[in-house]
Amino acid sequence: MRSPNFGPRKDGLRPDLIIIHYTAMASADGAIRHLCDPATQVSAHYVICSAGHVTPLVDEAMRAWHAGAGSWRGEADVNSRSIGIELANDGFQPFSEPQMTALEDLVRGIMARWYILPEGVLGHSDVAPGRKIDPGARFDWRRLARQGLAVWPEPGAPGDWLSDLHHSGYAADAEPEVLLSALRLRFRPGAAGPLCDADRAIAAGLAAQFPARPARRA
Repeated sequence: MRSPNFGPRKDGLRPDLIIIHYTAMASADGAIRHLCDPATQVSAHYVICSAGHVTPLVDEAMRAWHAGAGSWRGEADVNSRSIGIELANDGFQPFSEPQMTALEDLVRGIMARWYILPEGVLGHSDVAPGRKIDPGARFDWRRLARQGLAVWPEPGAPGDWLSDLHHSGYAADAEPEVLLSALRLRFRPGAAGPLCDADRAIAAGLAAQFPARPARRA
């Protein structure tokens, strides 16, 4: 099954991001039908079911409609810069081993085909903080990072955490409490309470992995 909900990438952009989502639906089949319905005007490049089966819906060279409003590193059209992967999960259950293995294989291949760096593998919550929370607190980012498929920062010297997050790519116009929630959702799931040095240290470590702003590739 292929989705009709796609178009050309704008301004000749090539993907330099991979965005991971969860479907928040009861089944992978239901999610695929939803993403292939012209009336929904949403899609993704791939859906991975809990058994690990990968269903391609949109060609990687095309612009799928998965990220919506958001930004990363000052660029607002995330869809034109990214490849979207939907994991069949309601947001409350653990992600299955077959699903994670399939995701790792898929991400590894996409990174090789499009020369995407580990820091370009993001969650929907990273590019749309406050609006989206997927893939959520149950997603194992550290597992991906151990294989070079995402980043997991070593804590740095606590400093100006907002400046560090903006440098790393998070939206400069987002409210501080929104960015704190996004940071914790990915790197400190379960953390609560006021901002603390552990948050600042993670933000500093993350910023250190982005020494320079990458040039836009056409």
